[in-house]
Amino acid sequence: MDFTRRRIMGLFSVSAAALLLERGIAKAAPAMSSLGRDAGQLGVKHNSPDDQTIPLQRAIYATAAARMPLVLRPGIYRTGELELPSGAQIVGARGATRLEFTGSGTSLLTAKGADGLNLKGLVLDGGGHDLPERRGLVSLQACRDFHIGDCDIAGSGRNAIRLETCSGDIRNTTIRQTSATAIVSVDALGLLIAQNTIQGASENGIEIVRSAAGDDGTIVVDNRIENIKAGPGGTGQYGNAINAFRANNVIVRGNRIRDCDYSGVRGNSASNIQIVGNTVTDAREVALYSEFAFEGAIIANNVVDGCSTGVSVANFNEGGRLAIVQGNIIRNTKTRRYPGSNTDHGGVGIYVEADSNVTGNVIENAPVCGISAGWGKYLRDINIANNIIRDAFVGIGVSAVDGTGKTLISGNLISNAPRGAIVGFDHDKPITGDLAVVGASGFPKIVLGLNTVQ
Repeated sequence: MDFTRRRIMGLFSVSAAALLLERGIAKAAPAMSSLGRDAGQLGVKHNSPDDQTIPLQRAIYATAAARMPLVLRPGIYRTGELELPSGAQIVGARGATRLEFTGSGTSLLTAKGADGLNLKGLVLDGGGHDLPERRGLVSLQACRDFHIGDCDIAGSGRNAIRLETCSGDIRNTTIRQTSATAIVSVDALGLLIAQNTIQGASENGIEIVRSAAGDDGTIVVDNRIENIKAGPGGTGQYGNAINAFRANNVIVRGNRIRDCDYSGVRGNSASNIQIVGNTVTDAREVALYSEFAFEGAIIANNVVDGCSTGVSVANFNEGGRLAIVQGNIIRNTKTRRYPGSNTDHGGVGIYVEADSNVTGNVIENAPVCGISAGWGKYLRDINIANNIIRDAFVGIGVSAVDGTGKTLISGNLISNAPRGAIVGFDHDKPITGDLAVVGASGFPKIVLGLNTVQ
């Protein structure tokens, strides 16, 4: 055999290349054990007809103690309630690792005082089994720095996720067919709810609640929320895509909301709320609401198409005040009659009461009023400027009874307002002619600047 120097060097090069290729393949496709501990090695059986609660619980405790993720292979795991200790991490194959709740216990996954939890790539199937009050398919209490991501939660018999005094985030998760509310947070310590999809809930989409009014600071951003019903009834407690109650400093930004029995975003006694850059269609009450005992609301740059009232900043009688309503597009409002009532409500683009700046909005097709300021004596320090109002029965309505504060109306363009461009009201009854034509000399609290009427 001719072992020339060239042949020897060629053989060495081929061997070295093969060794490098083998190492590259090993790095590109790590073994499951490198991602965490394989649940199968701990006695957990996938696609078994047997209940896996006991082996799953043992595996969760063991991997959490070792600070390792528990890796569940694709398949179905039938299980009752599982407790998550601090450091528990459960990782599945997204859309393929399914935990099916058998109905045994108060939740599927529960934790109390556990930090650093991570649930990723899991399908959590509640099977419609009833859950107790104040519980969810995932129930966490006093847990810090949790993460729920890339999961699919369906068929919860009450809430899908319920949190109490928790901090962490819920991301890129789909929640479907929830019998109550998809996500409930009580007394959050620092919560981010981002880029999730919520489809079909019978109470609310997301609830941000505090046991007493105070700083909350939850951020709800870039979620898709649709088909939210007011299953228990009521006059606005249910049927909202996003509901903040007594929770201050909440930011609701960039969400796509569709088909709600009541509001797209409702802030109730929620001070310093920001409702910015959302798109809301087919809301059957007020699309964007800040009401009752709040101080401070920014409602800006939203698109609303199809609702009863577009924006409402209300309840000065309860202390509700201080708002900016700016740069919104609001179209196609409709009147609504509540069961048992003989009075129509809604049909208004924007409604405000106290200490508010309403500027740069575009409103089209409002069968009652484009912009309405005040209710009886409940009106103070309103500036309505530089808005465009088209096809509204009344362009701008302002309370003209004794006891109101001042309203400044200037720089607005009002087109096709049959009853009048600017009209004084006593509650819901018009009591003046068109003030844009005859002037407001008899109403010293109404100050008119240059408005354009077509």
